Amino acid sequence: MNVAIRYFTRTGNTQKLAEAISEALGVKAETVDAPLSEKADILFLGSSVYAAGVDDKIKEFLKDNKDNIGTLANFSTAALIPSTYNQVKKLAEALNIEVCDKEFHCRGSFAVLHKDRPNAQDIEAVKASRRMKSDELFGENVIRICRAADIVFMGLHGDFGENGKIQAALDLYGIKYTGTDYLSSALAMDKTVTKALFKVNGVPTPESYILIGPDDAYVPKFPSVVKVSSGGSSIGVFIVHDEKVYREAVKECYRFEGLVLVEQYIKGREFTDCVFDGRPLPVVEIIPKQGFYDYKNKYEAGATVEICPAEISDELTKRIQKVALDAYNALRIKTYARMDILMNEDGELFCLEANTLPGMTPTSLIPQEARAEGTEFPELCEKIIEVSLKKY
Repeated sequence: MNVAIRYFTRTGNTQKLAEAISEALGVKAETVDAPLSEKADILFLGSSVYAAGVDDKIKEFLKDNKDNIGTLANFSTAALIPSTYNQVKKLAEALNIEVCDKEFHCRGSFAVLHKDRPNAQDIEAVKASRRMKSDELFGENVIRICRAADIVFMGLHGDFGENGKIQAALDLYGIKYTGTDYLSSALAMDKTVTKALFKVNGVPTPESYILIGPDDAYVPKFPSVVKVSSGGSSIGVFIVHDEKVYREAVKECYRFEGLVLVEQYIKGREFTDCVFDGRPLPVVEIIPKQGFYDYKNKYEAGATVEICPAEISDELTKRIQKVALDAYNALRIKTYARMDILMNEDGELFCLEANTLPGMTPTSLIPQEARAEGTEFPELCEKIIEVSLKKY
């Protein structure tokens, strides 16, 4: 797709932003004096435009180009100047232009997305629409943009995001990034390696057995946990209560990857604790309303109760924090990570794993822990950058 970036501003900052992005993408950046063509997907409105109000030029532009505008997507200025953004929103809706209220945290005000662009939820359609048809890990100009940054803020999860490959690649390019390094990322992502290091370093962890293949004759005591070695977000994790379900779970896990382990089931309470720059934060207790803390319970609103700080004794808090810190050190993690810990009915603690790039939205677990100490989300992000720069 031949994308042309348009900008509409009363100052030079938005023009510079539009030109920088267009240069990185290898496309044109123009003012909106010309009509919006079918190939002009993105419109940047500078905050100075919003500050001055919705004038006739903006109204005329939207009216003249309504047939080529797919969606108006807000880029942070709505939060700063909501009254003006609401005027734009009402005007767009009157013109039958779809409005996306999700706030994207970057500079500028809103983008115009092409009507023919596929629904973002249709992943295959999105992939098919991309101009670059390559199997390369990095998209076109990604490394170029990263090299221009002071530091890359890592917000990836699972597989390539957390297994150290992205981190190693950035290291080779001399690009600084937040979070731990490639080695500790790899050690923490592979649960078979993680558990081996836990045992060597005295970190309590559930007993486990590594299957040699989908037809391995091993049968565990029930209930047990069957999980992939390098999954994320609890994908490929099953609690099994009989051999029939166990065999089905093993088969399903091998659909995800070729290394599967069977783990001792721990019945009890679940906690998580972040170690930030070598210091444990307040403990969180996780209480799913149904089942265990699987993908659905992690990401479906209201499915899980998260208590922060956990309503537990000081003695138990210190024990959990020690396990978290010992796990952090055993895996040689730098900057920050979140450790998942179970406590059985006898009060024994077991560390399941370390998450080196855990969720990082304002309502995620680590921001909750930081907030319990008085650190709000924006400040936490700044601190992540500060401690990450210590690696260099």
